[in-house]
Amino acid sequence: MAQAPTRAKRKNPVLRTPLPTLPPHARSRVALGLTAAAARGALELQVCRDCGAVQYPPREVCRDCLSSRLTWRPRNGDGELVAETVLRTAQELYFRERLPWRIGIVRLDGANLVVYVHESVGRVPRRVRVEAALDRAGEAVLIAVSPNGRTDLSADAKLREMTCDPRGRKILVTDGKTVIGQAVVRALAAAGAEVIWVGEAEPWKKIAGSATLRDLPQVTMVPLDVTDSASVRELAGEIGAKVDILVNTADCHRTSAIGARGALDAAQLEMDINYFGLLRLAKEFAPLLKARAADGPASSVAWVNVLSIFALANYPPHGTYSASKAAALSLSQALRADLYTAGVRLINLFPGPVDDEWDQLEMPPKLSPGALAAAVVAALQGSLEDVYPGEVAQDWLARYRDNAKALERELSEGSR
Repeated sequence: MAQAPTRAKRKNPVLRTPLPTLPPHARSRVALGLTAAAARGALELQVCRDCGAVQYPPREVCRDCLSSRLTWRPRNGDGELVAETVLRTAQELYFRERLPWRIGIVRLDGANLVVYVHESVGRVPRRVRVEAALDRAGEAVLIAVSPNGRTDLSADAKLREMTCDPRGRKILVTDGKTVIGQAVVRALAAAGAEVIWVGEAEPWKKIAGSATLRDLPQVTMVPLDVTDSASVRELAGEIGAKVDILVNTADCHRTSAIGARGALDAAQLEMDINYFGLLRLAKEFAPLLKARAADGPASSVAWVNVLSIFALANYPPHGTYSASKAAALSLSQALRADLYTAGVRLINLFPGPVDDEWDQLEMPPKLSPGALAAAVVAALQGSLEDVYPGEVAQDWLARYRDNAKALERELSEGSR
């Protein structure tokens, strides 16, 4: 009689599929509150406004008093890992291809949270910090990490897929002529990017700072004009199948109210770059990124758009620019839905006024190009979708979430 195979000889029968696989991503409407916070890098849990009980998992009514008055509130994440196990079997293909998984239960504020456990965390019982992150399907998951300092998710082989770390990646930055684009290129190079292609719309123009970019060993300047469909198509044909991360820094900003002389010309130029430029890039590069989303460590992982906080609410002194960024935001949401079918993340940044030539008349505080570039890298290294760098952006976001109509009126009154 043949002997049964020993444990040492048994292997996982599921090989990695060459097609992108996603974790289960169906969520109830109420559970999306957890995802909304995770997209900003925050951990929020429901709290009952009547009895104060913290809720997990998300639900429609309080588990203690059955009140429906539940509010999402930030939590600091400090808790205790009280139980853990290693998942060695799974029905879902995504998890079966990635076994084993370390999972646990964390007691936090009276609730028991089901979490992934970072490999740097010791055995139970153990004090931990819970962070909310986005998985490859764009839905919130909870992760137990070390309570001390910042934990690098990419250091864990299982959790690395939830980040888009630029280290060792091939990256296209669409416009290197602006101070923002140049700062982003330098930040990505410092973060360990392997190759950085930098778009030049008009190579014959001598742009301040472009010479220093050419001196960076990772950088290759490439012709790219986002207002020209042929230019975008030609570059996609040349390097599109190699790009792991696309960072769209192409931007046109004219300080123009809608009733100003020349407003129509400004609006057309801004829309051609900020909206139609993004559409041209999406048409050519998005299918290529999706096709390489299952290439293992060398797979495509992210698309980054540098938008503006003016996309949330129109700032009348910059009325046409605000409108173009609002249009770009709407388009990027459609692009995000498309990219997530393959597990490619789309990250939007909403900076406030930046210290560049087009925001010179704006009063401080203003965001430096270097700070904005650092926010791009941090978003890629973490697990974010929506980033609001700078004091102005954070203030606008808080007011927008509290009362969008009040913010609209305040901006309108302040511009008179």
